[in-house]
Amino acid sequence: MSGGRHPRVYIVGAGFAGMSIAMELHRKRVLGEVTAFLDDDPAKIGTRIEGIPVLGPIADVVTLLNKRPADEALIAIPGASQERIRSVYRLLEQADFARIRILPSISQVLQGEAHLIQARDVDPQDLLGRTPVHIDLKQSLKYLRGKRVVVTGAGGTIGSELCRQLLSGGAERLYLFGHGENSIYDIERELRLLQEEGVGERATIVPVIGELQDSEFMRFILRRLQADVIFHAAAHKHVPLSETNPVGTIANNVFGTQNLVQAAREAGTTRLVFVSTDKVVEPRSVYGVSKRIAEEIVLQASDGEHDYMVVRFGNVLGARGSIIPLFQKQIRKGGPVTITHPDATRYFMTIPEAASLVLKVGGVGDSGGLYLLDMGSPISIHELAEQLVRFYGFEPHREISFAYTGLRPGEKLHEELTDSHEKPEETEYEKILHVRRTGWERTHTDAILRSLRPVCTKHPDDPGQYRNRRRLREILAEHFPSLPTREDEPEY
Repeated sequence: MSGGRHPRVYIVGAGFAGMSIAMELHRKRVLGEVTAFLDDDPAKIGTRIEGIPVLGPIADVVTLLNKRPADEALIAIPGASQERIRSVYRLLEQADFARIRILPSISQVLQGEAHLIQARDVDPQDLLGRTPVHIDLKQSLKYLRGKRVVVTGAGGTIGSELCRQLLSGGAERLYLFGHGENSIYDIERELRLLQEEGVGERATIVPVIGELQDSEFMRFILRRLQADVIFHAAAHKHVPLSETNPVGTIANNVFGTQNLVQAAREAGTTRLVFVSTDKVVEPRSVYGVSKRIAEEIVLQASDGEHDYMVVRFGNVLGARGSIIPLFQKQIRKGGPVTITHPDATRYFMTIPEAASLVLKVGGVGDSGGLYLLDMGSPISIHELAEQLVRFYGFEPHREISFAYTGLRPGEKLHEELTDSHEKPEETEYEKILHVRRTGWERTHTDAILRSLRPVCTKHPDDPGQYRNRRRLREILAEHFPSLPTREDEPEY
């Protein structure tokens, strides 16, 4: 520690982000003292910025630094590619810094507006997958300026990231809607702290604890909120849990979405963006079916006065309940790492990239449009696990063993992004595809909803169907032949 009190910090990147962090650390010395910038730009190496030396090239100097045991490194190159970040991280790791932090991607760090509070410890998702698309967030969020915005599922993985980025949109009010008070409390406190540290604009943040499945409440609350735009990210998402709790999944994901859409239309909400999943394509899970029906509810609610649309994409790296957090826990306890199948693949993108593109679609998408995020090529789960093991400094299969458990109910070996009735077409916006589709009628959706309602909502004329899992699966299989039948499905 410098003076025995403050950690010494080496900032990687002498650009706008690095200089912003250096100035902030100068004002808040208790958080650290900048010793040097590390950079590869020949024009900067050997100079001083605000009295701080710029050293480089990074690969040559990082092992020669007169480091102390508590010294930290902070990667402040938010526009860099994944390959560049991986290379820099490996160099810093070899130099044995006590802590390595990173600023998020350029979509979150706006030009001239990097803040120390945005820095966090390097996570595997920073090093895995492809380089995210760079979006001018302030420009893409112009349509939200002065608006009242609701995010459902605001405490979830995608919902919370939407909220972080929405701070930069100039919204008048940001409503955090969810039924889990702990997650809503966490994201509210985080957003307020970000605002206190100068991130984004001064939107009024309002937490709302509520239940999508309560149709009367949804009508009441949306009339009160007078929302202009809704981002609907709330859902029961865990495939195996949905298989063992199928009625609850349909009640929440299907009828919860219907309640939201109907209430939004009645309240005059003009724009709604529904967050969907690649698991709707030839669905083999109740979760996938539920989101497929919900897609139709949203698309069919769109008209000249209501611009409602759907954004579909695959997995996001590091989502709660996803494989990466599971792998991390397994690696930390010494293995084994469990994989369903050695050939399994999934489409992946980072959480910030997915959220940025969802927000972009909300501004440029057409009423009744189905949009698909370009996920690139599918990634081998086996190879992803091996990369993660190496991230933690172990040798896969030698120091950390692997075990293959078989596909769980509802899971596929490979996911698809569209079916035979859908044709993705490029748009003028990078990584955003518009899907043209045929073969689905409004009457089809109406028939499914009529059949499912007595299973999810007790009806005095037909109480025997209420919560009947076997009957639910029969109805779903009738309309979605790809959904496997289960002879062992209990009645309740």
